Amino acid sequence: MDEQFALVVGESLVDIVPDSAGGVAEYPGGSPMNTAVGLGRLGHDVRLATWYAHDARGELIDAHLANSGVQVLPGTYGAPRTPSAEVVFQPDGSARYVFDISWHVPQLPADWRPLVVHTGSIGASKFPGCLEVLEVLRRFRDVSTITYDPNARPHAIGSADQVRAQMEANCAASDVVKASTEDLAWLYPGRDPEASALAWLASGPSLLILTAGADGVQAWTGSGLHLRQPPPAVTVVDTVGAGDSFMSGLIHQLWCSSLLGAENRSALAALTPEQLRAALDFATRTAAITLSRKGANPPWLSELN
Repeated sequence: MDEQFALVVGESLVDIVPDSAGGVAEYPGGSPMNTAVGLGRLGHDVRLATWYAHDARGELIDAHLANSGVQVLPGTYGAPRTPSAEVVFQPDGSARYVFDISWHVPQLPADWRPLVVHTGSIGASKFPGCLEVLEVLRRFRDVSTITYDPNARPHAIGSADQVRAQMEANCAASDVVKASTEDLAWLYPGRDPEASALAWLASGPSLLILTAGADGVQAWTGSGLHLRQPPPAVTVVDTVGAGDSFMSGLIHQLWCSSLLGAENRSALAALTPEQLRAALDFATRTAAITLSRKGANPPWLSELN
């Protein structure tokens, strides 16, 4: 199967979010699912390998994915109940999560040849399902660009000591890695996140991006290019899903620049300053729109144009 499509592998869940009236509202979420939705809204063919149930919350996810043009694998509905994450907002607008989640990778068609495979967060770190995810990355590495966002959720995946080796293996199997300073500070306490980012770059990726919230973004390529991108000018409503939208915007721009697919791995490592700046600019603008509104609500391509 040689058609161009993105395969996203990871959790889907329902975010349980406090509302202004003192109650809660429920929204479809999950980091990989948010990235899949973002890519669908940016006009791409997206297939999501995920794991939830045929229940009321699963139906909420089904409708959300269908509305954004994301296809779900037939083997998706094996979970005992649809995973959830209770969101607790901090005074600075950042979010903390309390998770109820099970995870497994559904069977993938043998003839699939995705242009890009994306994974991250709980699905790529929670045992034993994370071992299945790593197998997927290694299976498709000969044909696909592999992208990875660790997006660490300690309350769902365990301690840094428990998941560090798995995250490092995911990184080494990937071409594009986006990590936050918070991720790397948690994973390597006492070490500068920039040093950790450079160590991850040396393990195999062609492009490593480090996000730092209000301090903006840094990016390094395998050929030694280093760029900084300032933070977007935006009134932050909340941060839910902003990093996932950044990832979908980044993949979109690399896709539009014909830099995806295993055959373009060397070109990805040798990005020009103009190519990298364009990717960071589009990704940042995509994230900024999500920051400006409530919940994980990535923008449509028309909003960015």
